[in-house]
Amino acid sequence: MNKTIGSTLLVSGTMIGAGMLAMPLTSAGIGFGFTLVLLLGLWALLTFTALLFVELYQTAESDAGIGTLAEQYFGRFGRAVATAVLIVFLYALIAAYVSGGGSLLSGLLPEGIGNQISIVLFTLIFGSFIVIGTHSVDKINRVLFFVMLAAFAVVLGLMLPEIKMDNLLAIPIDNALIISASPVFFTAFGFHGSIPSLNKYLNGNVKALRISILVGSAITLGAYILWQLSTHGLLTQNEFLQILKDDATLNGLVKATLAITGSTVIASAVKLFSTLALVTSFLGVGLGLLECIEDLLKRSFNLSAGRISLGLLTFIPPLAFALFYPEGFILALGYAGQMFAFYAVVLPVSLVWKARRLHPTLPYRVWGGNFTLLIVLILGVVITSIPFAIRAGYLPFVVG
Repeated sequence: MNKTIGSTLLVSGTMIGAGMLAMPLTSAGIGFGFTLVLLLGLWALLTFTALLFVELYQTAESDAGIGTLAEQYFGRFGRAVATAVLIVFLYALIAAYVSGGGSLLSGLLPEGIGNQISIVLFTLIFGSFIVIGTHSVDKINRVLFFVMLAAFAVVLGLMLPEIKMDNLLAIPIDNALIISASPVFFTAFGFHGSIPSLNKYLNGNVKALRISILVGSAITLGAYILWQLSTHGLLTQNEFLQILKDDATLNGLVKATLAITGSTVIASAVKLFSTLALVTSFLGVGLGLLECIEDLLKRSFNLSAGRISLGLLTFIPPLAFALFYPEGFILALGYAGQMFAFYAVVLPVSLVWKARRLHPTLPYRVWGGNFTLLIVLILGVVITSIPFAIRAGYLPFVVG
């Protein structure tokens, strides 16, 4: 039970990251009602695909990574594609997290310590928990998660009393914006790269893994709904759109809420919350990347690397790019939604489709037959294509 609780918090902590802070601005022109529909729909979609991995792990060893699952059903080509997409995506996220974390840390350090040193310190401090092991990540994540919830409670306590029903009843200024905003909301429910680490930590306990995913994603959904309720209820649609025009960042949103609530506490609470959200996401993503590299070395090259070696392979590449060539990972992040859609939707659907043919009597089976899998696959492909439609001018652009 203790490990199940820790795994649940890791699921939720990995999801509640920068995406939560971008969603209110992304949904500015949609209105709360349609934002709620979008949240519920994408939560259901991505929780469903996460549970597909639970079904798959009944046919694999507890320490098998996503690459091993892909090889089990689609051979070495499947491993190569799945591993390449996952590693590039996670490296890009880690590079973004260490850059953001270094920037936040530099504000706490004495003057004269540059941003690059802050990035290295951030990686060393929090990366060390990942190198030590999942148990270490579980412990620090619990502390950070509950402090983050406390900061979130303070923010909600200041914002919820100020909400106005008229603001919540606003309709979309353009119905197509609902489609355009989908990719940002889609990635905000992403934790699938950490599932192999959680399964290994839980010693292949399928029931515990299922509970962790369902409860952890439900906690995240509740937090997202409350956050959207407070921001959409506090600001009129015109105020939202003015923020996008003047300062389409978290700072712009903080300034607007600060002006309306008149409380200086909210700025500190939001900053603390955003910092902890970034760190908990970093821990979950970093753990998933390290375990992915370990699985690749062990299964494909028959190499057994120590935790320090794995840590170096995990953090040196994104750290180097964050310090010396950030443009490379900025380019990769531009396609983050497509990479995420592949390993969070296309891959598990394809694997389960084949697994059910080979193992028709598995004890646990996710609800729905092949028709449900086909619908989910189509939705994943549609969401993947949305950024291309926006760039081509077929859908309106959103900021987020």
